[in-house]
Amino acid sequence: MKPITLIPLAALFLFSCGEKKGQGADNEKETPMKETGKIVVYQVFTRLFGNTNTTNRPWGTLEENGVGKFADFTPTALNEIRELGVTHIWYTGVPHHALVTDYSAFGMSPDDPDVVKGRAGSPYAVKDYYNVNPDLATDPANRLEEFRALVERSHQAGLKVLIDIVPNHVARRYEGASTPAGSTPFGATDDTSVEYSRDNDFYYLPGESFRVPLWRDGYRPLGGQEHPLADGIFEENPARWTGNGSRLARPDMNDWYETVKINYGVKPDGSYDFEVLPEGFDQKGYRDHYEFWKGRDVPGTWEKFRDIALYWLDLGVDGFRYDMAEMVPVEFWSYLNSHIKMKNPGAFLLAEVYNPALYRTYIHNGKMDYLYDKVELYDSLKHIIQGHGWTDHIPVVQKGLMDIEHHMLHFLENHDEQRLASPEFAGDARRGMPAMVVSATLSTSPTMLYFGQEVGEPGAEDAGFGKPSRTSIFDYIGVPHHQRWMNGKRFDGGASTAGERELRDFYQRLLNFVIGSEALMGRYEDIHYYNKEHTPSYDHRVYSFVRWSDAQRLVLISNFDTGKAYDFELKVPEAIIAAWGLEEGEYRLKDRLYGDQNPVMKVSGGIGHIPLRVSPLESFILELQ
Repeated sequence: MKPITLIPLAALFLFSCGEKKGQGADNEKETPMKETGKIVVYQVFTRLFGNTNTTNRPWGTLEENGVGKFADFTPTALNEIRELGVTHIWYTGVPHHALVTDYSAFGMSPDDPDVVKGRAGSPYAVKDYYNVNPDLATDPANRLEEFRALVERSHQAGLKVLIDIVPNHVARRYEGASTPAGSTPFGATDDTSVEYSRDNDFYYLPGESFRVPLWRDGYRPLGGQEHPLADGIFEENPARWTGNGSRLARPDMNDWYETVKINYGVKPDGSYDFEVLPEGFDQKGYRDHYEFWKGRDVPGTWEKFRDIALYWLDLGVDGFRYDMAEMVPVEFWSYLNSHIKMKNPGAFLLAEVYNPALYRTYIHNGKMDYLYDKVELYDSLKHIIQGHGWTDHIPVVQKGLMDIEHHMLHFLENHDEQRLASPEFAGDARRGMPAMVVSATLSTSPTMLYFGQEVGEPGAEDAGFGKPSRTSIFDYIGVPHHQRWMNGKRFDGGASTAGERELRDFYQRLLNFVIGSEALMGRYEDIHYYNKEHTPSYDHRVYSFVRWSDAQRLVLISNFDTGKAYDFELKVPEAIIAAWGLEEGEYRLKDRLYGDQNPVMKVSGGIGHIPLRVSPLESFILELQ
């Protein structure tokens, strides 16, 4: 990356975390999370978490490779997660989705491997929104009660519970067998003779039957293993649009062929068959949005998903992660989220949105609490970790998002992204440590980590569908580094290597500081550019900034380089010294991460001077005493 134009410090003050532009006063009062401190989300792939089986045969069956259960989240396991510094746990893969394992003995219809990815199936091809994945239950007949018990145990451990809702698509064979009386499953009453009707749940291709994709590059369902339904045929007549929008009766193998797209009242030409929000509603709170939709005629799919969300809230779920939210009209989100907030104002609503041009629309009009900060901060940090990005870009990203900084959830791993420790990303989990410090402390937004990240899981297994570098979400598999931490379900790290224990200790130190820091919910200011101009040997492989509140003042610095140590006198600019009300003299600093260096900051000529040695991959969180 080429050097970029320096931004004057005075200009950056205009974008401090204290400014929350583009939000009405009503909206501010309706967002209590902003007053509760930093949020840390632990994403766990539920079927993998408690699996102790180490066979790891590609395309292995549940019996061969094992599977984790709700029951594996014991009070001990949940308390260990909480003590890591976690406030919310996202159980990924809870709703009943299509899978190849046969549960017909429990009254569940079998799924066809020709339209299931992997043997365990994609959690984003939901088959029944009113029940849970039978794989996760000790007794599949009692699976919903086992989930209720998991929610209760999670709450007892002090954790809020999140699950997925996948609004854009459902499984190719959605049945909704558990749909309550008075409601109908998706597609049950559709007029299949037309491509589109506002009252249809799906889009159709009248006169055409669905055909299984043509497989390439040696791919075969289940790796070519025999199965009575793996015959290259799946009955669907007429064919329906595929989840990613493909209108082909025979979708490509790279399409989301295992799913069908939901119709939200968007006509095939892209025009809307519903009322749009009036101008100015981006400034209004969820109560006004709720009142706007009250009594209005909306597509049936809107009401179906409203009922689904409220059903899960009644089960004790505290919020949702919405898959591919930008593929669904923002008016639907206004409708759904305002109904959710009227029932539970503190519900946590996180959306997967990748188009920065839509961020503010989905936050302010769609009433989302949080969006993935993938395209901006994550991508920038990934480039820096890999050595071809400059830390100079971090304050540029932060400035560009400052009006919505609280809403942009930070992460370095999730189920869609490569593991930090994989050769395809960093090759060593320790290289992510400085980025994790920056990601977790840069703004007031939530921070997320993916299970196994804290022990350096590299995602190296060939599980079947998909490739290594990402822990498989499609097959039954064991997760070795995580399994060593589980230590036969003692959840004590007793089988972990020394390096894995050191890494987890780093995450625990950092995250527990994060959730308890008042300054991290306060002001932010970059001091990186100032130090590039005024501090000899300071360069684009380190990054520094300050955070503060009335009661706490922090100076943070991270070294992203794997081989270079830095010795310099870090500067705190005059404007910040003045904002902190510091006089000329010396002030003790305490490192809140490890306490290895507790330097003295000397204020001279209105500028703070902090002598530091920053080793490779080292970070400091220095608190003014």
